[in-house]
Amino acid sequence: MPSPATLPRFDLRGWDSEDIAHPYPVYRRYREAAPVHRGVSGAGEPDTFYVFSYDEVVRVLSSRSLGRDARRTASAEPEPETETETEPVKVKADAEAEAEVEVGETGRDTGTAAAPVPFPAGCRALRTLVGNWLVFLDPPRHTELRSLLGTEFSPSVVAALRPRITRIADRLLERFVQDIGAPGGADLVAGFAAPFPLLVVCELLGLPQEHHRWLRAHALALQEAGTTRSRGRESGWSARAEAAAGEFARYFRREIRRRRGETVRRPGTGGPGSGSWAGRRDLLTLLVRAGDRGAPLDTDAIVGTCVHLLTAGHETTTGLLAKAVLALRRHPDLLDELRAAPALTPGAVEEFLRHDPPVQAVTRWAYEDIRLGDHEVPRGSRVVALLGSANRDPARFADPDVLDVRRAPDRQLGFGLGIHYCLGATLARAEAEIGLRALLDGVPGLGRGGHRVDYADDMVFHGPSRLLLRPSASVPPDSAA
Repeated sequence: MPSPATLPRFDLRGWDSEDIAHPYPVYRRYREAAPVHRGVSGAGEPDTFYVFSYDEVVRVLSSRSLGRDARRTASAEPEPETETETEPVKVKADAEAEAEVEVGETGRDTGTAAAPVPFPAGCRALRTLVGNWLVFLDPPRHTELRSLLGTEFSPSVVAALRPRITRIADRLLERFVQDIGAPGGADLVAGFAAPFPLLVVCELLGLPQEHHRWLRAHALALQEAGTTRSRGRESGWSARAEAAAGEFARYFRREIRRRRGETVRRPGTGGPGSGSWAGRRDLLTLLVRAGDRGAPLDTDAIVGTCVHLLTAGHETTTGLLAKAVLALRRHPDLLDELRAAPALTPGAVEEFLRHDPPVQAVTRWAYEDIRLGDHEVPRGSRVVALLGSANRDPARFADPDVLDVRRAPDRQLGFGLGIHYCLGATLARAEAEIGLRALLDGVPGLGRGGHRVDYADDMVFHGPSRLLLRPSASVPPDSAA
C-alpha cells in the first residue's frame, strides 16, 4: 500500500488518454494511501484538497462549513450585491435583427470575485451567466430557486413525460440504426447519446428542437471554462467560452421577451397573448410568469437557470449512456441478460451511475477552517470531492470494481448528496432507462463489431466525445474503453 509521502501531488489536469478513460486505478492508489490529499496549486491559486473516500466525500457534500460560492471565502461575511451600471456587450447576430444584450442586468459584474467560481476579468458574460446557476448558489437564493423548480422535476411530472421521451428516443434510433449499418459505422455520441437528452431539455424548456445542434455546440464551448479543460491546452478557451455565454444570453433573452410579450396581453384582444403562447406550460414560460408575479427571478437569473439546465441536463445523460454501452460491449453476457430482462433496467442504470459516473468530481469552498482526514483545511481552500473514487470505495461497496446490475440498492453518489443533490436526477434516470432500452431493443448488433472511442479532455464531465460503432470487426475494440 503506498504512503502519501510516496505519491505525487494530485491534480485533475494533465492526465493522459488512458488514465482519463479509466481513472479508477489512479483513484485507488491515492485512496488506499489516505482519504484526503493535498493537491497541486499554482501561483495565486487557493490551497486545494482532494477527497477520495466515501465517508469523507459524504462529509464534504453534507457540511455547512463547505459550500459552492467562492465569494463567501473573500471576507468574513458575504459581500452584498450592489447595483452598478454595465456596458452592453454585442454578441453575434443571426437571421433576426441585430440586438444589443446588456449582460449583467442586475449589475453584478464587479470583478472576478463577483462570480462563484474564478474566471478571467474579461469574461463578463460568462461570470454573469454562471453566477446564476443553481449549482453555484447557497441559501437563501438556492432554496428559493430550487423550490420553484422542484415541482417541474418531481417523479409524477417525469412519469408524465416518459411517453414524450420515448418518442424522441424512437425517432433518433430510427436514423441511428440506418447509419450504423453503413460501411463507416456511426458515432453513438453524435447520433444518439448527445441529441437525445438535449432534445428532451428542449421539450422541457419549450425550445425549437431544430436548434439542438446550435445549443450543443455552444454548450461544449461553454464547458471549456471548466478547470480541467482550461489548462494545458491551446489558447483562446476563455474567448470561446465568453462568446458562447454571450450567444446564450442573447438567445434566451429573446425567448424571454417573446413569452413576456405574449403573456402580458389579455386573451381576446387580438394580440399574441390570445394565441399559442398564452396556454403554454413549458418550463421557460413558467419561470417568466413566476418572475412577473414577484418571485426572485430577474432576467439574468432566468437565463442562467435555462443554460444550467441545458448544459448539465444533457451532458450527464450523454456520458452515462455512452459509458453504459462501452461497459456492455466489455460484458456481452450482461448485455444479453439485460435484453432478456427489461425489469433489470432501473437497477442497471443505478449500477452504471455507481460504477462509472458521468460526473467524476465536484468542488466546494471552505467557509471556515475544517479538518478533513489528516489535513487542517484553512478557510478559503478549494475542496474537490471525487465522486468516482467514492463510488469505488471497498469500505462502502463490496467488490466495488465489479459491475453487478443485481447489486442491492445503496447510496451511490453519482448525483451528489445534500442540498446540491442533482435537481434533475429523476429525469436523468428516466432518460437513461428509456435510452438504454431503446438501444438494447433496437440495435441488434450493439455488442458486436468494432469501435473507436475518444474521451473528452475533462475529468469533471467524464465520458466519450466520440464512440464510433462499426458493424464489422475490421476495427478492433479499443483497449482503453
